[in-house]
Amino acid sequence: MTVVIDRSGPTAARTSPVSAAAKARGPAYVTGLYKPRQPIYPKLVHGRWRAIKWALLIATLTIYYVTPWIRWERPGTLPDQAVLVDFAGRRFYFFWIQLWPQEVYFLTGLLVLAALVLFLSNALFGRLWCGYSCPQTVWTDLFIHVERLFEGDRNARMRLDAAPWSLNKAWRKIGKHAVWLGIAFGTGGAWIFYFHDAPTLIRTFWIGQGPLTGYIFCALLTFTTYVFAGFMREQVCTYMCPWPRIQGAMLDEHSLQVTYRYDRGEPRGAHKKGADWAGRGDCVDCTQCVTACPMGIDIRDGPQLECINCGLCIDACDEIMVRVGRPTGLIAFDTDAAVEARDQGRPAVYKLVRPRTVFYGVALAAVSGAMAWGFSVRTTLDLHVLRDRNPVFVRLHDGAVRNGYTLKIVNRGFEDETVTVGFDGPAGAMIKTPAAASSGASLSVVAPANEVRALRVFVTLPPQALRAPNLPASFVVRTPTAEARAQTTFLSGAANTP
Repeated sequence: MTVVIDRSGPTAARTSPVSAAAKARGPAYVTGLYKPRQPIYPKLVHGRWRAIKWALLIATLTIYYVTPWIRWERPGTLPDQAVLVDFAGRRFYFFWIQLWPQEVYFLTGLLVLAALVLFLSNALFGRLWCGYSCPQTVWTDLFIHVERLFEGDRNARMRLDAAPWSLNKAWRKIGKHAVWLGIAFGTGGAWIFYFHDAPTLIRTFWIGQGPLTGYIFCALLTFTTYVFAGFMREQVCTYMCPWPRIQGAMLDEHSLQVTYRYDRGEPRGAHKKGADWAGRGDCVDCTQCVTACPMGIDIRDGPQLECINCGLCIDACDEIMVRVGRPTGLIAFDTDAAVEARDQGRPAVYKLVRPRTVFYGVALAAVSGAMAWGFSVRTTLDLHVLRDRNPVFVRLHDGAVRNGYTLKIVNRGFEDETVTVGFDGPAGAMIKTPAAASSGASLSVVAPANEVRALRVFVTLPPQALRAPNLPASFVVRTPTAEARAQTTFLSGAANTP
């Protein structure tokens, strides 16, 4: 079900309350395509979903800031940082996994896997990623918490913004922005640690000897975090992020999402203590769901592009329901189909298994299986062959023909390996390196750990083996635990013979 939100009409059509600061500034509506941002002052609420958001905020920020400092011992001169994107060394390290640029298909698979997880979770439970784990949501939540510490909760912040400048207002604003900048700088600083050795970089960074890219990206992340989480906030989600528009294609009437149960809440209106509840809904029109929303929307208007399914309006509404003595859950994670069914007197039916969730689930299982198979058959040994093009072959004095090749022996392991190089082709082939005095059926070389060794070899075929101008063959490199093979061609210049 695709939701289309019409924003071309005047703001008077919206019933959301206007903050004291907005009233003090006067009308801000400008006709046209874009509307100036009205500040949103979300109220602090307490409840199940707020507690979950706090827990996930702490968990995700801890992972982000701590991960670069986790050590993982690797042999030799290899970096001992558990998670490292080493552009200089052209490697990606993730604990015991090491990926090379040629294995970018694994990263592609991980991105596809993440997308399918996002699609499936969205089809089942709405925008949980947006509400609980998206970096924009997490850092905005943290910035709002800092704002509350300096300026107070919703009403206090609105009064402070509307008040004239004073010493009290100045120190609160300056303190808030100073902490924001500190958090933003810590965000940019932690980001660059994923691309350089963290203990080394933190020493060189402060004395001006760090890499230029480290300073550039630290400044860039500091700026974007400070602006996006401190000033733009919901505008990033509404106007800059494509996901709110994409998610309309993922949802249907059976998707669980934050929903106002109008079958129970309407007709709404104020309620006096002790008055009868007969003939009216449970919604007392207190607008607490609106004041708690970090996006500044009214969930009672139905599904909206801005809603990130954070559930804070649920906590706010449940608190009011407890006060007025009504059951909680007037706003809850529910489906449009269930609400409509109850409104029409039918039992609600929840369908987690339906064609789109089956499709996403099967695709997720297939990609997961392919990734698991890829990692299971992945070896630390690989081989690539380049045949000499000039000269394409050399005819020796005894009638034998020699071809030259450059072998690229890839050792992705963390230890040096002694490999046996063989030539699998016509009988009688002899192989040697240019520096060797004699040739044999195979040769042994050492492949350094975590490197590509280039090895130039000559392969010679006796005259009786030259039965065609192009002879298919292959090189094979072996260790006690692995084997790699690469196809090639031996050019002899001979005519086809039976």
